[in-house]
Amino acid sequence: MRNFWGLMRAYWFSSSWKEAWTLTVVIALLTALSSKAGVWFAEASGELINSIAFFHDAANTTPLTSLLENAAFLVGLVVIKDAGITGSRTYISATLHRRWRAWLDNRFNEALLDANHSHFHAQHGAGTPAPDNIDQRVQESIKDMTGGAIGLAMGVMAVATSLYFVGQKLISSSTEVAGLEFLGSYGSAMLAFVAVAVYVPLNTWIAVKLGGMLEQLSIRMQRAEGSYRGELTTLLRRSFHVAASRGEDVQKAMHERLYVDIDQTWGRHNIVSASYASFERVYNFVGARIVAYGPGLIPFVHNRIDLKGYITGAELVNALISQCSWFIHVMPAIATLRANSKRVIEVAVAIENVQKPDEFYRRTGRSEFRRTSQNPVFGLTIQNLELAHEGHDTTPFLAIDQLRFRRGEWIFLRGESGCGKTSLLKAINGLWPYGRGTIVLPEGVKSFYAAQDVRLPQVSLKEQVCLPDAPEDHSDARVAAALHKAGLGEFIEHLGDVTRQGKGWDQQLSGGQKQKLVVARILLQQPGLLFLDEASAALDPEGKIAFHQAIKDNCPNATVISIMHEATPPRSASGTEFYDSVVTIADGTVVKKPLQPPLPAEITEILNRPAMRQPTRSPAMEEGWRRIARLRLKQK
Repeated sequence: MRNFWGLMRAYWFSSSWKEAWTLTVVIALLTALSSKAGVWFAEASGELINSIAFFHDAANTTPLTSLLENAAFLVGLVVIKDAGITGSRTYISATLHRRWRAWLDNRFNEALLDANHSHFHAQHGAGTPAPDNIDQRVQESIKDMTGGAIGLAMGVMAVATSLYFVGQKLISSSTEVAGLEFLGSYGSAMLAFVAVAVYVPLNTWIAVKLGGMLEQLSIRMQRAEGSYRGELTTLLRRSFHVAASRGEDVQKAMHERLYVDIDQTWGRHNIVSASYASFERVYNFVGARIVAYGPGLIPFVHNRIDLKGYITGAELVNALISQCSWFIHVMPAIATLRANSKRVIEVAVAIENVQKPDEFYRRTGRSEFRRTSQNPVFGLTIQNLELAHEGHDTTPFLAIDQLRFRRGEWIFLRGESGCGKTSLLKAINGLWPYGRGTIVLPEGVKSFYAAQDVRLPQVSLKEQVCLPDAPEDHSDARVAAALHKAGLGEFIEHLGDVTRQGKGWDQQLSGGQKQKLVVARILLQQPGLLFLDEASAALDPEGKIAFHQAIKDNCPNATVISIMHEATPPRSASGTEFYDSVVTIADGTVVKKPLQPPLPAEITEILNRPAMRQPTRSPAMEEGWRRIARLRLKQK
């Protein structure tokens, strides 16, 4: 789907081809029947005009009956054609539109949300700008593109069938024309075909020029609308921060700047659209009243055809012009179709480009990461790692010769803001694009990356907890137990609810509760490799202790690598360290050291006991106790 025709035909050559072709064939048959009905309409119109013209003729013995019968037949034909045939075709084409859009939407969702994280990589363009407003492209552009394409296809079918049926009738009713005797009885038909062949293509060329302008303005309009809508969506997500910083005036000025682009583009689009509408109205009048009636006028004047034949021929030519003018009538739709298809194709190309992320990022920088695995007993190992920014000649901002995290070890990442802590976690998880090095992961061990929270407002509480698994992968009892251990037991009875008290869970839960929800996910997943990226930032000191204690108690063998704002990691309520090591990142280098564990509780109690409550000891005894304490600490 990287080009227009590939995008257009993909559905018809997919696994859903039977559905696609069945609906298409039915539409084609109804279109052919509608074109045939157009011939019947032209003949009926001729009969009606003839009955009116000869109403007072002495030879017409039943003028009123003939007039009413012809009028009734014409009205009945219109009802059958427009309400029956056209109405049925409209319903079938709408069904095809719905099925085609659903298929395309599913394809793009699967492609964007694959295990390769294509949605993430596609927004980090290497060498070319990333597609803007992907949400708008997948939703609105696909919908409008599929609807426009079906409408245009039906127009092509109508032209083909009309040329056959109407052309056949014109030829069968053709007569000799004075001055064109060499054409024999095909003279009037040839005049009609020449008139259509000259009039329609000339005006189609004008329509193409105006349509090109509409296409460019449509693309710009979609981009402007998407940017404005995206900013409004972002505002709702950061509403508190705007209010707290009293940034309403700045936000309002930003909205006004974005809307100026919409307004100016809309104004130009309206000018071109109005010009096109005027051109189309003049074209329709000239075609229906002059070009359609011109070819038959010569044989009528020379008394080669009667009034009935003249009116019937004119209606046939008018029907032929109308059907052959579909390109002119739908040029605005073609412009919109091309604009929508370009935006959809850009997403398809972006997705295709990132299927091999390393090759994708090598276009604009060094991307030579090697990911392998080892026996889980040896934990996680990083070798010769360098992280850099975009550009082939950029200097690495972080370099690691060798770094090992043991199985079950808790590591605290420390460093100034911007030193590369989060970038290191991203690199381990395959989400940092530029640099080089080897990352050896423990084989068969489930990993889990926990940020502050994941915003998924349109899913149930159980789906929130089960992330990234499907809710049916875990029983309600297990999910409820995880919520209880995480301190969210009050919400257990609402597992299947998408909202509570009219609010989605994104609004219902406080910042601290959202981070407890992260704990519930961790307890449910039981990862062997856990990354905490400021996952407890919204919790108070007691909440941080409970956060860590829940993981410590329920995931005893997990290797935990954590980033926090604090200079020192939290300890348990009893004073025991949660973390075993601290990794300090400074000036692009990494240093790992063990945290000094505290003395055992019983030794600490002895050493801190007030002198008046301690039994009398000699200095030798005191020194002996201290040696025992140091020995136990060394053994520990």
